Amino acid sequence: MPRAKRGNKRLQRRKKILQLAKGYRGNKSKLYRHAKESVERALKFAYIGRKLKKRDYRSLWIVRIGAAARENGLNYSQLMHGLKLAGVELDRKTLADLAVNDSKGFGEIVAIAKKALASEKAA
Repeated sequence: MPRAKRGNKRLQRRKKILQLAKGYRGNKSKLYRHAKESVERALKFAYIGRKLKKRDYRSLWIVRIGAAARENGLNYSQLMHGLKLAGVELDRKTLADLAVNDSKGFGEIVAIAKKALASEKAA
């Protein structure tokens, strides 16, 4: 059986790693072994960062909704509970956008939540 030397595939793989390491300082952008370590580490952080970004945005939306809800006489948890009772299925991203850009419309949504909370207490 003939010996397999990989040839072109090996060069392509190394070229891809060195291309990803472009802009790194020193040996990390020139030598394959060092570049490979740096690129793997960077890709790991990028993966983690994509998850953290989702978490950060959700907490930002919650802060914005909570602040706008307090201006309208409810706290965040009361507002969300009232919206759930009323059957309003707006997500936090949309609610936060309304809170920042359309305070009048957000006030109407808060009124719907208050009405649902009042009807729950009465029942």
